[in-house]
Amino acid sequence: MTDIDKIKFDSAGLVPAIVRDADSGKVLTLAYMNRDALEITLREGRTCFWSRSRRELWRKGETSGNVQTVVDIRADCDSDALLVSVRKSGPACHTGADSCFDGEGENGGGVTADLYALLLDRKANPKEGSYTTYLFDKGLDKILKKIGEESTEVIIAAKSEDRAETVYELADLMYHALVLMAHTGITPQDVLTELVSRQVVDSKVKQEKPT
Repeated sequence: MTDIDKIKFDSAGLVPAIVRDADSGKVLTLAYMNRDALEITLREGRTCFWSRSRRELWRKGETSGNVQTVVDIRADCDSDALLVSVRKSGPACHTGADSCFDGEGENGGGVTADLYALLLDRKANPKEGSYTTYLFDKGLDKILKKIGEESTEVIIAAKSEDRAETVYELADLMYHALVLMAHTGITPQDVLTELVSRQVVDSKVKQEKPT
């Protein structure tokens, strides 16, 4: 285990901690520790981090049960970052994915999960000049208005049979849909689970209203 007195915490009193699976070497997440969190981790043998959004200590798995048992902690050559090797009892990512860096899969990892995580961070830590922060500040009505506008743009582009423009507008629509999800507490996994339950490929899931 690393010598805590040699760790160089930043001006906020934090040090980044890269958490990896001790057996596979797979990177699971990036979190932050202050001195108290690191001391608790060393003492209890389970990861404890500092939540920058809630500004409080949180023990991984305290509510979910997905604890991480520490195998080894080492500092990098500058002693300003930590590599924490663990054995985990469940998903490492809040989206339900095995890792926060997973590729697209049944747990909604990859680009979608990464973007969703960034949106959640921007919601918790507003940034001046950020369009995403602007949307969260304006609230639900503004977000819904943008989804309506982007839906219309998708229809226009698709009707024009412009593939590049359709892709561009679909990306805009997906981004705004994820903003809505972050705003309302819906995760990518919630949507994927709903799709799986519908067997949407072979079944008509909604009846069209009679004209």
